[in-house]
Amino acid sequence: MTTQFNTLPLKAELLANLETLGFTQMTEIQAQSLPKILAGKDVVAKAKTGSGKTVAFALGLLNSLEVERFRIQALVMCPTRELAEQVAEEIRRVGRMIENMKVLTLCGGTPMGPQIGSLSHGAHIIVGTPGRIMDHLSKRRLKLHDVKTLILDEADRMLDMGFEDEMEAVIKASPNDRQTLLFSATYPDQIKQISLKVQRNPIEVTVESTHDTNKIKQLFFEVDENHRVKATAALLSEYQPESAIIFCNTKIACQTLDDELTALGFSVMALHGDLEQRDRNQVLVRFANRSVSVLIATDVASRGLDVKGVGAVINYQITPDPEVHVHRIGRTGRADAEGLALTLCNPNEIGRANAVEDYQQQKLEWKGIQAMRFHANRIVQPEFQTICIDGGKKAKLRPGDILGALTKDAEVPSEDVGKINVTATHSYVAVKLRSVKRSLKQFNEGSMKGRKFRARKLA
Repeated sequence: MTTQFNTLPLKAELLANLETLGFTQMTEIQAQSLPKILAGKDVVAKAKTGSGKTVAFALGLLNSLEVERFRIQALVMCPTRELAEQVAEEIRRVGRMIENMKVLTLCGGTPMGPQIGSLSHGAHIIVGTPGRIMDHLSKRRLKLHDVKTLILDEADRMLDMGFEDEMEAVIKASPNDRQTLLFSATYPDQIKQISLKVQRNPIEVTVESTHDTNKIKQLFFEVDENHRVKATAALLSEYQPESAIIFCNTKIACQTLDDELTALGFSVMALHGDLEQRDRNQVLVRFANRSVSVLIATDVASRGLDVKGVGAVINYQITPDPEVHVHRIGRTGRADAEGLALTLCNPNEIGRANAVEDYQQQKLEWKGIQAMRFHANRIVQPEFQTICIDGGKKAKLRPGDILGALTKDAEVPSEDVGKINVTATHSYVAVKLRSVKRSLKQFNEGSMKGRKFRARKLA
């Protein structure tokens, strides 16, 4: 099996860009799927988040793109807006040497007007969520008759979120002679049925795991149902991870745990389906830039979340699906880092723990929770706070403008400035607590790009 990108029949500008990005060796999912994708075959691939699948299908659709034909030639459907935006950004990054290429995102939770305007000007590639794509299709603002490549990304979660009807309607609206690529972290019977209906002689590709579970220290704790919150607080104060993701099976459990841990003094925020899109975005930004230490999430809400350096994963409730358990704990121990996964399990859930043991084919390590106690003086508080600036890409702001305003104009030490995230209308910058006051004063009294911008702390 070939493992070098330069052995593939890719356009010269794609190969040149891969080299500038430092991509020479393919990941396992890329090595297995890309030759088939480039040959025009339908592919159904089982691969986890972080496997490199986005680059695989991005290269496939970009290699067949005819930029001079200003028509929608590729459509990517994703379960959430966050994932859709990540995918669109990755396609732009992989294809940045292709001149005049236009990628458009169509997602719910954002105003319809700007999307209608963008659609009227045309695009080559559409990335979006099933519901919003369906909205534009039904109003005939979106036409798919020139689509050559259709991609269903994380199809299992789209089914979990109830998008089956929308998916089928969008697929029906695209040409029969298209190439269809289906990517899924799990492979339930529903996915098999969709593949049979929408793909032609698909080639199956499976990459079982994208992380080495041997690098993840897994511990299981048996707890009484009434002691889950106390046990979680004890684990956080005992192991003191700088950042942690806590998984719950329901959004009610998510919100309850959020309230309880906040009352105890933890820096924590919840991510679940009841949040408005603006609030979801701010939760994700604050956790990613280390101004919130603990993120509580459901599996569906967290799909597409790619945060580096997560110190620990805590399973507040053990999932009934052992494959999902492996997906959860894979959020820690990425790259060369050691990971920590802590799972709470009540006596009625032992069967679920046994299923995880069978699936992983390794003995579970159990520890007693009774000896652990919550200590308020051992709570890890974040070093950073997030500042939101009311201006983004549309105002021509760039990360360098924000960094310059802080380090040059306000003389904030460079080590006090953390991650900078610029969206279409807002910008977010993480600043160490000691420099927040000075930074806010600079943003609100100074200028960037010759303009005034308002800024505030996200509390």
